[in-house]
Amino acid sequence: MNRYHFVGIKGTGMSPLAQILFDMNNEVRGSDVEKAFFTEEALNRKGIEILPFDPENISENQIVVQGNAFSDDHPEIVRARELGLTIYKYYEFLGELANHYTSVAITGSHGKTSTTGLLAHVMRGIEPTSFLIGDGTGEGVADSKNFVFEACEYKRHFLYYRPDYAIMTNIDFDHSDYFSGLDDVIDAFQEMAKQVKKGIIACGDDENLQQIQANVPLVYYGFGAHNDFRAEQVTSTENGTTFDVFLRDDFYGTFRIPGYGDHSVLNALAVIATCDYENLPKELVKERLETFNGVKRRFSESMLNDQVLVDDYAHHPREISATVEAARKKYGNREVVAIFQPHTYTRLKSFMDDFATALAEADTVYLCDIFGSAREQEGTVTIEDLQSRIEGAHILKRGGTGVLRNHADAVLLFMGAGDIQTYQREYEEVVKLEA
Repeated sequence: MNRYHFVGIKGTGMSPLAQILFDMNNEVRGSDVEKAFFTEEALNRKGIEILPFDPENISENQIVVQGNAFSDDHPEIVRARELGLTIYKYYEFLGELANHYTSVAITGSHGKTSTTGLLAHVMRGIEPTSFLIGDGTGEGVADSKNFVFEACEYKRHFLYYRPDYAIMTNIDFDHSDYFSGLDDVIDAFQEMAKQVKKGIIACGDDENLQQIQANVPLVYYGFGAHNDFRAEQVTSTENGTTFDVFLRDDFYGTFRIPGYGDHSVLNALAVIATCDYENLPKELVKERLETFNGVKRRFSESMLNDQVLVDDYAHHPREISATVEAARKKYGNREVVAIFQPHTYTRLKSFMDDFATALAEADTVYLCDIFGSAREQEGTVTIEDLQSRIEGAHILKRGGTGVLRNHADAVLLFMGAGDIQTYQREYEEVVKLEA
């Protein structure tokens, strides 16, 4: 048994990593800010102690895991160095852990978390599988054969991993506070591809991924005829989406997933191709795909009287478009209302017109104040700049969410990577008080 202390244990990667080590019978605790985050729910259920930041949390014989958001001059890290403790950055530790298993890294500019959750759900129902999902969910199985984990491209952190397999969902320009442009992002993915040991499963409909070169077999999936695994006859029903899969020119099987939208089909194709590569039984893969309930903050639905409320992490124009598309395919003629909170000033400034175009795909748009980040508390753009580019868009202030009652029988999409959930909770309270 090892004693671990996590600096920033509520992080979306740190929380599941702590859970994995706890499940494997290690002593685990951590520290973080006192503000509540959805990622701490699983930690509390498992009885993993969460402390306020304090150098006194650090003691002899601990192994310290340092969250990506925390610098080397953090008081707890300084104290750990004074005591001569072993300190790992999050991505360093994750890279070493993955080396002990048949590992599958899921990366891409969008869709990482949903695809990781789906693959983990499918594989763990067939073989012992540990997993780390970027929605705060993780599980460590003592006799695991496989390890499925989300691999983030930000600051090239995924270059610390040397997985057996990599799923690459897409390449897009994001994280404009770090990457200089699309070519820089493509270069990072190209470096990552060279580190994969057995095979890469990539979306062949993505032009940027078509440029990737690797030292291992490249299997492509998508809707286009050139893909190795492709989907045809895609049909939306009350119970989800049904589609036929072809492996090159041969019929492979008919599959059903509970989700909606082209992105959900692509995620499933990635999982089907990966499982085929590992020779997992096709019929068991089919069964597991049909029972996936999704991951946290990805089209998470609830009902409020006659309205459908959806909580979604979408914080990039492409993700917003995918969420609106899924709502339309699932809910037909209902009004689709987008309630969006931009995450970081840099991202909004870089993609202002793209955000406007994506949000305009909804029937009605409400915009919330920009949510900054630990690295960026202010910027040169305002939420009114985005409003001016979307005809009929409204600004939604805290204390004013009751206006959403005007959209009877609508689908309300609460989208963003900040604290957009607080707007949803406020609205739910407003409606309950009136009942």
